[in-house]
Amino acid sequence: MDAPRKASFSTTVETSSDLPIRQTVDTQSSQLSSESSAKSLGSSRSSHVKSSSISASEKASKEPSAKIEPAVKHVHTSGIPAQSMEALPDFIIRRNQLFEKLKKKNDAEIREKARPEIDVVIDLGLDQHGMPRPPMSLAAKAWESTPGSFLRHVDKSVSADVVVAKVNGKVLWDLDRPLEYSCRVSYLPFTSAEGRNVFWHSSAHVLGEAAECQYNCLLSHGPPVEQGFFYDMAIAEGQVVKETDWAPLESKASKFFKEKQSFDRLHVSIADLKQMFGYSKYKMYYIDNLLPPEGSTVYRCGTLVDLCLGPHIQNTGKIKTFQIMKNSSCYFRGDKDDDSLQRIYGVAFPDKKSMAEHKKFLEEAAKRDHRKIGTDQELFFFDELSPGSAFFLPHGTIIFNALQKMIRSEYQKRGYQEVQTPNMTDVELWKKSGHWKHYQDDMFSLEVEKRKFALKPMNCPGHCIMFGHRERSYRELPLRLADFGVLHRNEASGALNGLTRVRKFQQDDAHIFCTQDQIIEEIEGLFDFLKYIYDIFDFKFKLKLSTRPEKYMGDIETWDMAEAKLTEALDHFTRREGGQWEINEGDGAFYGPKIDITTSDALKREHQCATIQLDFQLPQNFELEFMTGEATVKADTDISTEGKPEDAGSATRPKVPGPGRARPVMIHRAIVGSFERFIAVITEQFAGKWPFWLSPRQVLVIPVMPAVNDYVEEVQRLLRAQKLHADIDISGSTMPKKILRGQHQQYNFIFGGSRA
Repeated sequence: MDAPRKASFSTTVETSSDLPIRQTVDTQSSQLSSESSAKSLGSSRSSHVKSSSISASEKASKEPSAKIEPAVKHVHTSGIPAQSMEALPDFIIRRNQLFEKLKKKNDAEIREKARPEIDVVIDLGLDQHGMPRPPMSLAAKAWESTPGSFLRHVDKSVSADVVVAKVNGKVLWDLDRPLEYSCRVSYLPFTSAEGRNVFWHSSAHVLGEAAECQYNCLLSHGPPVEQGFFYDMAIAEGQVVKETDWAPLESKASKFFKEKQSFDRLHVSIADLKQMFGYSKYKMYYIDNLLPPEGSTVYRCGTLVDLCLGPHIQNTGKIKTFQIMKNSSCYFRGDKDDDSLQRIYGVAFPDKKSMAEHKKFLEEAAKRDHRKIGTDQELFFFDELSPGSAFFLPHGTIIFNALQKMIRSEYQKRGYQEVQTPNMTDVELWKKSGHWKHYQDDMFSLEVEKRKFALKPMNCPGHCIMFGHRERSYRELPLRLADFGVLHRNEASGALNGLTRVRKFQQDDAHIFCTQDQIIEEIEGLFDFLKYIYDIFDFKFKLKLSTRPEKYMGDIETWDMAEAKLTEALDHFTRREGGQWEINEGDGAFYGPKIDITTSDALKREHQCATIQLDFQLPQNFELEFMTGEATVKADTDISTEGKPEDAGSATRPKVPGPGRARPVMIHRAIVGSFERFIAVITEQFAGKWPFWLSPRQVLVIPVMPAVNDYVEEVQRLLRAQKLHADIDISGSTMPKKILRGQHQQYNFIFGGSRA
């Protein structure tokens, strides 16, 4: 099945910052969660950056680039305190002067706009007791009233924590950006995921400003990530960022915070963007390849002007503490044949207490790092002979097999049929499914006997072949096919990260073929399956309904029907089990809406392992049908490629099922998702202290003296006969040392063996 977006199998990193960019190569490994947790320019623009690398000739001629040299001038930028002025190179001066010119023109145009009355409702969220605060209705004026101006009507205990606004529950909005129409406004604090991303995104801009002042560098991009933010940059040839640079960067940032520099938003045409950023081949690449024809926004913060969709915090004064965490090298666009850049990581908070808590969190996360535990307990390792493919050692394989056994036992109870499909198929299969057009760069392909084949990156097309290989009846539905097959995806080398981002993996993958009338019952069954498994690991989870994206296949009526069915299933489940579900507008797959499931571990980090996706497109691409049992009954509603199609499969439109026949609906689902990733998550959840049923080291038997070694071996045989994972230590070490070693390896029980 297609991987969940946040499960991080795609080789494109989507950020909520300036521009989407393929994961760059980082010489220092990241923590468990992928650093691509947030979204990019918007779902309509989060396309893969897969074009060829910038050649030497292009660097010299096609893409203008400023020289990075020490020649500088002093400049005063409007709105920036004189004490913050730094000696800046010419290209920054020209960029900022153009911004100021365009900003004045834009401000004049806004002053001339009409100021009609608009109705605004303020949603203040939940109070300290978890109860909804009453909404406030306010009179406002378009192009004048801002979300920030309404905060004077709000208690300071609420307004003090606000980072950014959200309009109509969909669009993040700068607090100082004038509203343009009647709307409902809510406010997000730093403690919310979206608020934190905005805060760290703004902090990244401050880091970029400090870096420009310190290095006169060319900035690439600077997104928020799981534990802070980073900025990539090209500095003078032969130079690298050193740890001794961190303190001067932090000092500059601290000065910018005290100046309370505002974040000024401006929409700029493509022509003006090229003039503004013509000095940088990196910005020009984004402008030429990633921006829409109508242009995009830029933000000014102090002396930094950068391509960015925003939004941002009101001013840098909101940032109270800031620290550089590490630096590394990386490649532009993640391509080893492209420019080598410098990357600086940082983290920032609105108060010093949060920074102290974050440092404690990092200490605990380091202790729980699955890569460290995997090495210490001899569970798995990696080798450069096969990057991104884990070598599971005997004890690691015990855990892997125990998880599969757990899932298999539930399959038998829940009516799943386990199948196997080929690892390698002709690429015609992937062209028919539509994956070849959208996914071929992430697939491993090879030529065999003058035919092009590919290793499967997902199981769904193979399951469609299984469904369609013979006549099907409605009596067989729902048909639940499960597959533990090995999958391969060509992840960028810089994106590989322990077991959380790999090239070879297995999933508890399954696809359910059913009628439209069976959708709700099947979804509710999946919720029950999900809750049963996650309760075993003490995982709490959140549910989000991801709806129709801007580019979708099929007609709106069918999408509305599908979303309504998922909504009904979500409502029924949350009423029964308690809790709430959220809506994630426009983030569905192109072929159907989906339910994203995120869980939190012992350190309150969120991970997405499970996913439930409705798919009407693959059954159409493969022309799947079943007999309804009523020869004269019209077939189920068929999804056409009319409306706003994006051709995902064959060039010809599939035939519509005839009388007495209908097209099934396909549900993609995974409960634990990738076993490799899930093992990483539970390793850190349990901190390597495995529950007995899952433990690869259940019993260690130690002889009290060498004379009883034979007896200890007999005990081991008896325990293993009872299917227990029993080891012995008959080495020459002392007994206390053996006990300490057994404790370090996290055996559940340690027995001292001696004859009576």
